[in-house]
Amino acid sequence: MIQLNTKLFINDNSGVKKVKCIKITGGSFVGSLGSKITVAVHKVAPNRKIKAGDVTSSLVIGLKKNLQRKDGSSLNFFRNTAILLNSKNLPVATRIFGPIPRELRQEKNMKVVSIAQGII
Repeated sequence: MIQLNTKLFINDNSGVKKVKCIKITGGSFVGSLGSKITVAVHKVAPNRKIKAGDVTSSLVIGLKKNLQRKDGSSLNFFRNTAILLNSKNLPVATRIFGPIPRELRQEKNMKVVSIAQGII
């Protein structure tokens, strides 16, 4: 679950390393897998277009909390991860590192699925 002030790691090649959640989009108090959230950038690689302190939107692609699937299996990641989105809700980056869950395909995030390394 993602709440306000939750720190997330960015799992793409945009140059941003860490962000902090400042709002969950959609009127909910908690965000889950596939939620769009507004984040503040905390840590950035040098010489990048996005700077520390910028506010942008992102998509949650991995959670520490167990995700129970309908077939009885469960899925969890080592850390909370997200990817940055632009104003048209498309990824800023051109690559996503590591696998993403197949639940993102069902939520119509096909551009995210197409640039990911793998689907689990």
